[in-house]
Amino acid sequence: MHGTAAPSVGEGAFVVLDGAGLDADAVTRIADRAAVPAVPPEALARADRSWRSARQAAASGRMYGRHTGVGANRLVAVGDEDQAGQDLRLLRSHAGGVGALLPVRQVRAALAVRANQALAGGSGLQPAVVEALVEALRLGVHPAVGEYGAVGTGDLTALAETGLALIGERPWLHEDPDPAPDPAHAFREGPWPADPAAPGERSVRDGLREGLSGAVQDPAAAPVSASASASASGERDRTPGAPAAPADPAAALHPRAVPAPVPAPVTLQQGDALALMSSSAFTLGQAALVCHDLDILLRASHAVAALSLAAVSGSLEAYAAPAVAIRPYPGALHAAAEVRRLLGEPDRPRSAGRRIQDPYGFRAFPQVHGPALEAAWALRRIVAVEVNCPSENPLISEDGGADGGPAAYHHGGFMATPVGLALDQLCLAVLQTGQLSAARLTAFGDPEITGLRSYLASGAAASSGIMILEYSANSALAELRASAAPASAGHTVLSRGVEEAASFAPQAARQALRAVDAYRLVLACELVAAVRALRLLPARPDAPVLAVLDEPTLPAGTEDRALTPDVTAAADLLPRLADL
Repeated sequence: MHGTAAPSVGEGAFVVLDGAGLDADAVTRIADRAAVPAVPPEALARADRSWRSARQAAASGRMYGRHTGVGANRLVAVGDEDQAGQDLRLLRSHAGGVGALLPVRQVRAALAVRANQALAGGSGLQPAVVEALVEALRLGVHPAVGEYGAVGTGDLTALAETGLALIGERPWLHEDPDPAPDPAHAFREGPWPADPAAPGERSVRDGLREGLSGAVQDPAAAPVSASASASASGERDRTPGAPAAPADPAAALHPRAVPAPVPAPVTLQQGDALALMSSSAFTLGQAALVCHDLDILLRASHAVAALSLAAVSGSLEAYAAPAVAIRPYPGALHAAAEVRRLLGEPDRPRSAGRRIQDPYGFRAFPQVHGPALEAAWALRRIVAVEVNCPSENPLISEDGGADGGPAAYHHGGFMATPVGLALDQLCLAVLQTGQLSAARLTAFGDPEITGLRSYLASGAAASSGIMILEYSANSALAELRASAAPASAGHTVLSRGVEEAASFAPQAARQALRAVDAYRLVLACELVAAVRALRLLPARPDAPVLAVLDEPTLPAGTEDRALTPDVTAAADLLPRLADL
């Protein structure tokens, strides 16, 4: 069963990490603790083969990061006397992220992506690291990761900081002061066969399969897994107990730092550091969250636009199938069809509306919103590729050598240009549809368009009604506009000129996350205005989407008052509108 088809929590939710079937929605379920990860034995075996192949390849030839330094030090050989400490030095030296700590949700998304990438094979990362990543997700702990430190050539600082937590040198943090119960409690029997373990010993897969079989397991009470025997997952210190004292004493003072239960510290093997760091897992995790969250908002936009169109008696000629089909872009066709469906109209709507032509906000919605849909679909396709393939440098091939044996390929597959460009395109497209939403909100203040009082006010003649929402929405829209400046236009030269390009995909991902939050507020402001206008009409139009008018969470009063609670309630309602 792949991550794309995980059941709901109530049905026993889990997401399979197998290096092949992960998608943005599955990443989000793990990030939100709506599901827990499960690793099939064949996926772990694939990672194990890659690890063993990397050891063979390293033994027969020089390999970047194992026998040499990295970046500008790529030609500096690592002496035999320094070999043992090379990986630890790499993790410590690269764990230099700065800024605020990333939110828990984003870190969990990244851990899921990084584990799945390694399970695709090709990383040369020991499977014990993958097990520890999965165990951290199951236990509800995460590393402290600084916001800044990557430019789109691999999330080096974030993954180095993760690595130091994995080996016990930095503390794990709880998601909340009072962590949620392990979602494994809801599991029923799954397809995973038991793996052999020495008497009294448990691995992370034991815990996953116990959850799948319905056994109740409390991570707060369960012992940290131990597996003294070296299995296919490689050598790993699984002695129960707290991790070693962190190298950074200040990190231990973090209020959410916890001694246990945490994954047992991993014993570094040669090549683990670079294999772990050579990934854009944090950028991809953020991009996956953008895909999921924005998908909800873009679908809800159809309902909000339909409500606004009904509220102003807008012309449906602009949504007629023949009119939209003259430029048959899939997004525009879909947007128009959704508005017709939500208003209960046929392909050739019967009503011409109050005006022969409406303002662009109402008339051009399919043509403007359609590109946002297509940009979101494009990003989703790219994320699905990236989270299911190895991007590590060097890439380990089991049989790519001249003699049919293992080989290491030094390459540039870690460059996150496709992701950065897709995120930039999406932000620009969302800005366009966000501007139309703000335009429709402005129209609700005009009595000539609504047939109602100025700003949908009631009471005293000078009442302000929804006037302030225009300011609030345009403030959020300004944030959206700033987030739409293409991060991919950036340029830098690093590491003494060896790395003379960067994708800036991490910056694009952060901008996209901000754009999602801003667009949600713009859309919520429009929803508040549309609902108020419809409630003020002397006769309610007849359409399926208008059932939202009876939603009790949306305040019904029209007196002058603070509208912040209305916008908050409207924002909370958007996921339900998306499912209409």
